[in-house]
Amino acid sequence: MLNFLANNRPPVTVMIQSKTAENAINTIRTAIYEGADAFGLQICRIEPEERKKLNDIFASGSGRPFYITNYRYGYNEGLSDDECMKGLIEGLKIGGTLGDIMGDTFDKSPNELTTNPTAIDKQRKIIDEIHKMDKEVLISSHLYRFAEADEVLEIAYEHQRRGADISKIVTAANNDEEEAENIRITGLLKKELKIPFLFLSGGTHYKIHRLVSPLIGSCMSLCVQQYDDLATKAQPPLKFTRYIADNMDYNEYRIITGGR
Repeated sequence: MLNFLANNRPPVTVMIQSKTAENAINTIRTAIYEGADAFGLQICRIEPEERKKLNDIFASGSGRPFYITNYRYGYNEGLSDDECMKGLIEGLKIGGTLGDIMGDTFDKSPNELTTNPTAIDKQRKIIDEIHKMDKEVLISSHLYRFAEADEVLEIAYEHQRRGADISKIVTAANNDEEEAENIRITGLLKKELKIPFLFLSGGTHYKIHRLVSPLIGSCMSLCVQQYDDLATKAQPPLKFTRYIADNMDYNEYRIITGGR
């Protein structure tokens, strides 16, 4: 199976949200010179006609792995989840390495985590299909609010039960105490989960957590090459993320702390 996390250090992953293939390729080429390890391509942000050029976008990464999403938002607004998953599968066939399935795929639900048995069964079938392609699956749940440790852990356990290779959870913090708690929860996820995870936060207090999280357990850093109209502003810039990655000895840190 292709492994998005083949490196022994959390990859610095540059998220690409572009309307056109040309803009995506230009961003990717610039990011390579600035030290990107991997890319996250959000297909739903690409104009439908431009998706014919996905192969060119993947090729521009010069062999670096791609984490791809095809959420029900952006240009996918109005499409069914079946259609979004068809697009995700196609993206993986063309060149993606890791596919993102929202935890409420086939049954839009609070906290992006369905409890509908039929929807969960359909998710598992998609996961099996992706694994048979020799690719990996990330299951994501975007809460966009602060969540206590027990809730975060239960969501991660559920992702794990469904067959995810990586669990992604996005919460929020709006004061110092909540941000500190999110850092503590990151340590709990590292201790309790059997699969890699990506735990992120938004809100008003997210910067420290996003930068520290890969040092204490999260499996990758998400960042942006530049801030434009589509970029997620909570994601730190690549140059800063690369600086932190290059000036922290991950192996020594994890030997001392007993981490992965």
